[in-house]
Amino acid sequence: MRFQPTEDQRALRQGMRELLARRFDGGTLRAAVDAPGRLDRALWRELGDAGFFALRVPEADGGVGLGLPEAVLAFEEAGRALLTGPLVATHLAAGDVPGAATGEAVVTAVDGGLVEWLDEADVVRGTTGDVEGAVPLRSVDPLTPLHRVPGTPAVAPLAVLLTAAEQLGTATRACELAVQHARTREQFGQPIGAFQAVKHLCAQMLVRAELARAAVYAAAVTADRADIAAARLLADEAAVRGARDCLQVYGGMGFTWECEVHLHLKRTWVRAQRGGGATESEELLAADLVA
Repeated sequence: MRFQPTEDQRALRQGMRELLARRFDGGTLRAAVDAPGRLDRALWRELGDAGFFALRVPEADGGVGLGLPEAVLAFEEAGRALLTGPLVATHLAAGDVPGAATGEAVVTAVDGGLVEWLDEADVVRGTTGDVEGAVPLRSVDPLTPLHRVPGTPAVAPLAVLLTAAEQLGTATRACELAVQHARTREQFGQPIGAFQAVKHLCAQMLVRAELARAAVYAAAVTADRADIAAARLLADEAAVRGARDCLQVYGGMGFTWECEVHLHLKRTWVRAQRGGGATESEELLAADLVA
């Protein structure tokens, strides 16, 4: 049995990374922070042209015709780049909502009484009520505007898995940033990565990220609800604790507005509340154990 990505899957992941490096680099990320709540429609359509939203739509219906493992790889890259917008909801709406697959339509969804990017959305799924009375909230993440609406519809397991994939991407990026900084930042005449405490932080970040990667990739193959719940818990832990540890490695510099580390931490906090958060996944696993 082979558990490594195929050559085509690696090419997909690399292509997605190159697209985001070109269209959503560090400068674009900071510009988005300076103009919160504005979605780049041109980038959204470019994602549609690249097949990001239509990855799992059958070729006969105009999609790419790939599977859940490929979607997980794409969302991992999106999480790594801190790509903004209701990515999961639009991806899941492709094939059902006109324009979602091509990026012409922005689709969001109600999740636990919260809606991301409501003002920019063309379609809101998961509610039977009027969203005009939605209450805006002050989001801890400047790149994820939130509204509260009545009702708490069930969240699809695929939405939970794709969120876990985004968290995995952020966990990986946080580890990369910490290692890069530990190699270049000097104290007492040597790189801070030479100190045992910093080495341990970076090593723990890598271990958590790789454990989460194994669980997320496995859940993408099985699509089992219990596997997805386990992947979600491990990915949340890897992302939140990884971003916190990365902030620790950076020290006071990590809190500055010019640094992207704090943005990763804030995004992980917001994502961790999706799909019922950790509690729902824990309860699902507990029920599976006693069944």
